[in-house]
Amino acid sequence: MVTLLSVILLGVGLYLFQGGDPYLQSVLPLSGDPERGHAIFEINCAGCHGVYATGDVGPSLENLSRHKSDRMIIHQVISGETPPMPKFQPKPQDMADLLSYLKRL
Repeated sequence: MVTLLSVILLGVGLYLFQGGDPYLQSVLPLSGDPERGHAIFEINCAGCHGVYATGDVGPSLENLSRHKSDRMIIHQVISGETPPMPKFQPKPQDMADLLSYLKRL
């Protein structure tokens, strides 16, 4: 029973890690516009992370891409798993734009 559960969990983990998530698959191939991403950031994120992403209520996002992969950044944005960060799932192009901005920080 434990072996079966381990195999199932491993399979699900590999599926998600390899990009089986349809939202990830729709975002990752897109080219993002960092200027547009900055505008999206100002509207949706700056209230907590600060206008310059240096932190306020939420943590600083400077050098974020050195610590997190694109997949991890997208997951953080859309999951809402780290309170008080809300769940936020922008349209795929908006997420690609936001990601391109965050990678410049």
